[in-house]
Amino acid sequence: MQRTYMAKPGEVDKQWHLVDASGRTLGRLASRVAAVLRGKHTPRFTPHVDVGDFVVVINADKVVLTGRKEQRKLYRQHSQYPGGLTTFTAAQVRQRHPENLVKLAVKRMLPNTPLGRVIFKKLKVYASPEHPHAAQNPTPLAL
Repeated sequence: MQRTYMAKPGEVDKQWHLVDASGRTLGRLASRVAAVLRGKHTPRFTPHVDVGDFVVVINADKVVLTGRKEQRKLYRQHSQYPGGLTTFTAAQVRQRHPENLVKLAVKRMLPNTPLGRVIFKKLKVYASPEHPHAAQNPTPLAL
């Protein structure tokens, strides 16, 4: 009888991946990055253990939104005061903080649990092609 393999937190070695977001569609990029962060691309995937890898996304300001999402997709934020709802379009978010487009898309594809919050911290997003993670030798991730 074969037993199901369950990864333990101490025996998981994490790798670093580099993703160039220029010319990539936001949703397709985010779903692939979320799968790598969770560890679903490896045979050692265990749902209740963080077995995913680190992902560095560069050129986040060059990500593509299809159709009219640039003007119609809305991002909402509330200050927790009465009447404190602020709404931004995707174009406004891209202008102010282009890395937030990728961060929010990936975050919403991860589980809304304590483990999902730990997994999200392994995502590093930069609007320009420069990043401070060269010492980790990130390997390019094919999307």
